[in-house]
Amino acid sequence: MPQFRSSLVVALLLAATAVAAVAVAGSGKPGFVVTGRVYCDNCRAGFETNVSHNIQGATVSMECRHFETQKLHDKAEATTDAGGWYRMDIGDDHQDEICEVMLLKSPEADCAEVERFRDRSRVPLTRNNGMEMGGVRYANPIAFFRKEPLQNCGELLRGYDLYNDTSENP
Repeated sequence: MPQFRSSLVVALLLAATAVAAVAVAGSGKPGFVVTGRVYCDNCRAGFETNVSHNIQGATVSMECRHFETQKLHDKAEATTDAGGWYRMDIGDDHQDEICEVMLLKSPEADCAEVERFRDRSRVPLTRNNGMEMGGVRYANPIAFFRKEPLQNCGELLRGYDLYNDTSENP
């Protein structure tokens, strides 16, 4: 019987410790990790293709602006790793703001063109949205464009059944 009591006491202490840890973790600021990828659109297709490649050393920024006043509430920057991935730690909830990750700078001179509205990705940074999502937010991949498409892009886009006479990819 004494062994059962000591096991019960240990189990209760572990449960109390777990409850306290959850309470402490839940009482802090709700932080987020924003992550995503930057690639080069070698065919100027507007989406990833077989000849797209990830860009190491690209700079992106994230801005959170109030959805009515457009006042800037938060800003962060990151640089992509060898796989083209970036990561930003954001400390606050942005329920009343629109947060967007956008391209800033490409280290590749031949793939540095930014096309308006394709240079950004919106990211919801709130826990008050009815979804249990945890703290990691994945932004859609965003791309820099080559100034001139690669020579084999016309053939590639025909394979996707996207090529026509008005395409900029011969």
